[in-house]
Parts: sequence; C-alpha cells; structure tokens
Amino acid sequence: MKKRKTLADVAAAAGVSKMTASRALRGDKDVSKANIDKVKQAAREIGYYGNHLAASLSSKRTDLIGVVVPSLSNTVFPQVMSGVTDALKGTALQPVFGVTDYDPEAEYTTIRNMLSWRPAGLIVTGLDQPDESRRLLADAGIPIVQIMDCDGDPVDACVGFSQSGAGHDMAAALLATGRRRFGYVGRNLDKDLRAAKRKKGFLDALRSQGLDFIDAIDGAHREGDEVTLPAIACGRRKTAELLARQPDLDCIHFSNDDLAFGGLCHCIAAGIDVPGEVALAGFNGLGLLEGFPGKIATSHTARRAIGETAARVILETVESGETDSGKIHILAPTISLGDLAVAAK
Repeated sequence: MKKRKTLADVAAAAGVSKMTASRALRGDKDVSKANIDKVKQAAREIGYYGNHLAASLSSKRTDLIGVVVPSLSNTVFPQVMSGVTDALKGTALQPVFGVTDYDPEAEYTTIRNMLSWRPAGLIVTGLDQPDESRRLLADAGIPIVQIMDCDGDPVDACVGFSQSGAGHDMAAALLATGRRRFGYVGRNLDKDLRAAKRKKGFLDALRSQGLDFIDAIDGAHREGDEVTLPAIACGRRKTAELLARQPDLDCIHFSNDDLAFGGLCHCIAAGIDVPGEVALAGFNGLGLLEGFPGKIATSHTARRAIGETAARVILETVESGETDSGKIHILAPTISLGDLAVAAK
C-alpha cells in the first residue's frame, strides 16, 4: 500500500515551509498569490488531499457547508444548490448536500449527521422543523441560514420569501383576469408545508372576494402507486379527476409547476382549450413549460439567487465573525400569467 502524501511533501515540492504550505492551502490573505499558486500546483501534482478531520479537531470546525434540501425531483433545489456552489467558488469552503424527501425524521437525521462533522455553517430548507430539529439548529453554535420561506421564526438568518404571500399574490392576479370558478390540485401537503402555506394564501385571497375553491384535491400522502407516481403523471391524473367532477371550472391552481404541466398534458389530450376554457396556474417558473401551447401562469422564484445569498451570509459570517442572526433577506417571486394575460386583454 502506498503511503499517503502529507503536508510536508507538499511543502518540499513547493520549496516553502510546512507552515506556509498550510496557510497557502487555506487561502490565507497573508500569503502571497505566487506562493498560494505554487503550493496548490504542488499539491495537485503529487496528489495531496489533506486531512480535514484532523483540522477540525484543532480548529473545532471543518471547511464544509451543509445544505439540507427536501427533493431533487425537479430543477428547483438543484438550482438552489448551484447558487450555493457558485457563491463558494474560490473560497476554502466546500458544500455538502443532504436530501430528506420531505420527511421530518430524515431531516432530523441529516441535520444531526451534518452537525457531527463540525461544518462551518448550515443551510436548511424551510422554517417549520419539529422542535427536536430546531433545537439542534439553535444549539449548533455556527451560522444557520433557513431558505425558501420567511413565514415564521428563523433560528438564525433567513433567505427567501413569504410562501403565503406568493399564493395570495397569484390568486389576486388570476382574479384580476375575471376568473371566478377555482379548483385546486396539490400533492403531499401534509409534508410539503410550504405548498400548504401557498394554498392558504391563495384561499385567503379568494375568500376576501367572497369566493372559495369549488373543489380541491389536496393529495395528502397516500398508499399505493401515488407515493412513487412522477409528479407530472400525478398532475395529469388529478386534473382529469377534478374536471370530471367539476367540468365548469375556469381556473385550476396547482401546488407546483410539475403538477400543472401534468394538468396541461391532460387538457391538450382531452381537447380542452387552455386558457380559453380553463386557466392553469402553477408555482416555481420551471423551464419545462416554455414552448407548450396554452402556457400556464406561474410564479418565478429566484432559486439560484437564494442559494447564492444563503452561502454568502455564511461566508461573510465565517470571515468577519459577525453574526447575521435575525436578518431576513427577501427575494420575492415574480408572476407571469402566460397566455392568460393575452386572453384577458
């Protein structure tokens, strides 16, 4: 078995002291750029990768940033993760990601495991963690940034927008086009609490005008094939079910664009004019809807910017030692009514 390369090997290859090599690999500002470049090149050439666990024992933290997201099934959270990665390029910090599938117990386990690695900071999706998870975050002693929601009480800093406000704003925009007979299609709202908040905000706006959902398929987590059914297929099936029950609906609001796209697929196959007969409205502004006839209404979320901002909050806190605790960074979504805006003129 070959012996692993050490910091002393890097220093010898670069022609610098071991201390200079160590500081150069950390990107220390007191080390010249020439020495940093020389040491990094030497490390690359000899195959040195360091020992972050040993470093964490002396510094009490690693150079890892934990990022906890609920899903990778569409582009929403991969784009958030891309924003995190972009913000940390050129720094000593490295993101590591965990996926919870909207399961609070899996989220607790992921947070606990990530904290055991002594990260420099942690980015967690949402504000509605159970008490045991919030206790872990509150006692972590590192920068915590909760993202994608600001309806609640953040443990530390927060980057996102009002989910209930986003739902309310979409309903107001649809009402302004003259739509009055609303249906709703959602999925797993017992776990996707941000979608549940959007539904409530949407419903509040309807009720302020004396309206309500004519019918709704909330799609709580069920047994059987619906658990694993892809979101688009689920949206198509539920739209067919909803319109069979309520064929005179003039608008259907979906908890996200994946379900809305499934609804659009059903309408195209059934010969239902979108938005002439029924308008469809989703959430997230996913690119998969571009170019299809009957383009739906949606809310475009600043996913990459949310990830970038969250990472910068942690980076700035680590570098300055000054906390951003309690600060809320709002990056509100923008509404696009798609073809509905044309039809309403």
